[in-house]
Amino acid sequence: MTLDAAITASISPFPRPAVVRAFARREFLTTRSYKLSFALETFYGVLELAVYFFIARVIQNVSTASLGGAPNYFAFAGVGIIVAAVLAAVSITIAQRLRDEQLAGTLEVLSAQPVTSVELCLGLVSFPFVFASVRAFLYLIVAAFLMDFDVSRTSWIGVTTMLVATAFALSPFGILSAALVLVYKRGALLGGMLIYGMTLLGGAVFPLSVLPGWLEWFGRVLPVRFAYDGARVALFKGDGWIGDALALVASGVVLTPLALLAFSAAIAHAKNTGSVSEY
Repeated sequence: MTLDAAITASISPFPRPAVVRAFARREFLTTRSYKLSFALETFYGVLELAVYFFIARVIQNVSTASLGGAPNYFAFAGVGIIVAAVLAAVSITIAQRLRDEQLAGTLEVLSAQPVTSVELCLGLVSFPFVFASVRAFLYLIVAAFLMDFDVSRTSWIGVTTMLVATAFALSPFGILSAALVLVYKRGALLGGMLIYGMTLLGGAVFPLSVLPGWLEWFGRVLPVRFAYDGARVALFKGDGWIGDALALVASGVVLTPLALLAFSAAIAHAKNTGSVSEY
């Protein structure tokens, strides 16, 4: 048995927590080292909330029937912004981090380590997800105390469940984007455009009812729609979010194995063609 075969055989088929934690710690230390960017990334979300807070003061007469349980337009858009932060963390970050590794010349070293594709993906997305979730709850606190965001009926278990289910359902799109980065080098842009389009059509900052009929139908079958709807009812009604959470979990169960297969194939292709270090 060759050395590579022996190493591969010794790797656990299940993600090893120590490996995932090591990747997450590395991502945290890297992010923390850029202190200004670390602070501005958090402040940007608060600024974005403020923009929609003042837009909502202009838009007074919006039918609440179309706002998915939100009491007003600001509450509707605010949830869209908060969930979008988590969505971006789990769907775009993997591809961006792999692209950074390519440009830094460390991807070849990383791909040679005895880690599985699942561990690599979990490791790259774990800290961004935790960071985005902390920011999401911070935004909720700011909106509740400074922007009249009503959380009196909120199910915090429901909100937390929806954020985790959103991460599980949408991370396959990030894994697919990462696979495109490995094969085509610039796949992060395509993945980012896809997520941005899904966010707009899924009901982030405007109701689906304003879309043309065929686009409204398309928006209603997107996984992100369940993320926004479930988060809104968990925040403003306290119940009724379980169906949306289950829909997200079902989507993740179907898409995650396919995305991981694509990512594994992309890594194998990059190694076989010697293009891991190319950018």
